[in-house]
Amino acid sequence: MAATPTFALPSGFLGLGRGEAGARFTVAGIPFDLGTTNRPGARMAPAAIRAASRMLVDGDNPVTWRDPAALGISDIGDFAIALGDIPASLALIERQAASMGHLVALGGDHTVTLALLRALSRRLGGPLGLVHFDAHVDTWPDNFGQVLAHGSVFFHAVEEGLVDPAGMVQVGIRSPVGRAIHDWGTARGITVITAEEVHLSSPAAVAERIRAVIGARPAYLSFDIDALDPAFAPGTGTPEVGGLATWQAMGILHRLGGLDWRGMDVVEVCPPFDHAELTALAAASVAWAYLSLFD
Repeated sequence: MAATPTFALPSGFLGLGRGEAGARFTVAGIPFDLGTTNRPGARMAPAAIRAASRMLVDGDNPVTWRDPAALGISDIGDFAIALGDIPASLALIERQAASMGHLVALGGDHTVTLALLRALSRRLGGPLGLVHFDAHVDTWPDNFGQVLAHGSVFFHAVEEGLVDPAGMVQVGIRSPVGRAIHDWGTARGITVITAEEVHLSSPAAVAERIRAVIGARPAYLSFDIDALDPAFAPGTGTPEVGGLATWQAMGILHRLGGLDWRGMDVVEVCPPFDHAELTALAAASVAWAYLSLFD
């Protein structure tokens, strides 16, 4: 148990003070929400997630019996962005991420994932497998005429060869979507596990489907907090009813150890619409569960 009360710990992720890049795992915030198409406010998420994460420092994860805080984590603070400029911000985020090792990114809206995938794919020299939790497929070619936005991230990621669609699985999908948009992804080999399928299945069965899709590929986790039902995560920009319960998401994540993970992000937390830190704590717990997969 922490020697200092959780509320009095430093403001970094898991109560860490400000660190430097070069640790085994680097945590960085990305306070960006220019790509949102509904409610803004995700720029405030990194601070909220960090604050809520102080609830997770009292010991081991009781599922994996690992303490993520003991892994060697450095919270380097927030990436710089180009205020008011989406393309320039993505270029700047990509440059900063390019020098990072194993990055855990706290968004920010989902647009930032495109920059993170560009940096990681180019550093590894090839496409990644992708586990994508979300209410939305995010494969629209544009959002209301804006080519770069949070709903077009994975259209561009597939088109640019950053991810292998045959090694990509989307979990929690349930929002309204044009049939042509849905079929564009499945025609390229993307596996879609809807929220209803998760409800009718089990975390263990969903995790096995994910593992079968990812296989031995280097893999990336992108977790949009609106994969969770608004009852569990009200503070998000584009909520959709019928989503995953927090226990389902955590149960799936806890069963994804042993995959060749290379990085992750948790995005779309919108603190102005949160209540009692429910959404921020859920997001912090997603990153904590991910880090709990490592020895």
